[in-house]
Amino acid sequence: MAKPNTWAKGIAMVLLAFTLAACERSQPVHLARLERVVFDTPTAELREELSRRRAEFDTPLLNIDPDDGQYMQMLADFAADPGMRYVYGKVDSLYGDLQWLEKELGQALARTDAVHYDGFYTLVSGDFEDYSHRVFCSDHELAISLDHYAVGELHAGVPAYIVRLCQRQYIAADCMAAIARAHIAAPEGEPTLLDYAVAEGKVLYFLEQTLPLTHDTILLRYSGDQLRWMQKNVEQVWGWLIENRMLYSHDYGQYHNLVDEAPKTNAFGEGSAPRTPAYIGWQIVKQYMKKSNISTEELFAQTDSRKILTQSGWRP
Repeated sequence: MAKPNTWAKGIAMVLLAFTLAACERSQPVHLARLERVVFDTPTAELREELSRRRAEFDTPLLNIDPDDGQYMQMLADFAADPGMRYVYGKVDSLYGDLQWLEKELGQALARTDAVHYDGFYTLVSGDFEDYSHRVFCSDHELAISLDHYAVGELHAGVPAYIVRLCQRQYIAADCMAAIARAHIAAPEGEPTLLDYAVAEGKVLYFLEQTLPLTHDTILLRYSGDQLRWMQKNVEQVWGWLIENRMLYSHDYGQYHNLVDEAPKTNAFGEGSAPRTPAYIGWQIVKQYMKKSNISTEELFAQTDSRKILTQSGWRP
């Protein structure tokens, strides 16, 4: 049985969470729902409706052009396709109300001065194979392909580990991660594995700052077992990277299995976590930020991953 002081600590943490939520600042976020315009407007009226709402969806992210006849014919065919109408119906049943996401993104963006966003959009893309583009953004606008977050109910051919990551609870973290990646300066030349690790560490640090009540499993996109494996084996993973001279490799073909989305890392066998360098990069960046006393914006601008590693002093 838990000791009384353990109960008290647990209750205090819950109360703190509610207090933080009650006092939370928030940036106004409104998601413009392109999929509703496309699928709910009669085909004969679609051009006129998009022209009328041109300002609402005027962004290179969506590339809407109601004056282009060929484009409008493709869009009309897309909206009339029975399969896509089924997809839209499923998406709307799951995500008809996105006020919760607007609130979560608004609170997350209010916690940082490093980025400023003023355009937010949702759509149905119909491209279930393009998992990497479930969220895409520029330096001030963001779009979410909502059908990716219903893929488990729409497409039997998607691997189970991808289906697990394409659910409601990951959307806000995926959005904030996309925002971070849009602002992280890339090093010159071909990136090394360390460059990748540190860049992903910056993303995770940003998520930790902007989504402080979100569990690490969501930020890392790990299952609970994968997170426990990573925490237990971080020293062994680091040693393997050093021993195999992977850290400064420019050869993506050599290290892609360490960074690609996957159910495991082949080099470490069944039950291992995927994307192990990302977790290591997170630890490096957290240690670096404790010592450097710089802003998140300055962190994003720093392209020297060796400097970050050295000055962090991190070792597992």
